[in-house]
Amino acid sequence: MAHTVLIHIANADPVVAEMDELPDPQSVYITCTNIRARDGKPIHYIDPEASKFLFPWHRITFLEVYPSEEDQAEIETFFRD
Repeated sequence: MAHTVLIHIANADPVVAEMDELPDPQSVYITCTNIRARDGKPIHYIDPEASKFLFPWHRITFLEVYPSEEDQAEIETFFRD
């Protein structure tokens, strides 16, 4: 199951990507695919022919992991009538 993540890179705009599995804390880098800007547009410094990307942990501030469609069905939302 792929996880959609928002990667906050030091001194750069955050990027959205897919990860097959969440990274191991012992790793020195993360591996991801399908990199794009938050609005879905391609990133100018990424070659469009590249398929996998490796980011070193020391360049990443933090990761945001979006819930999958299965998880969203379990999340209760509160609203007023």
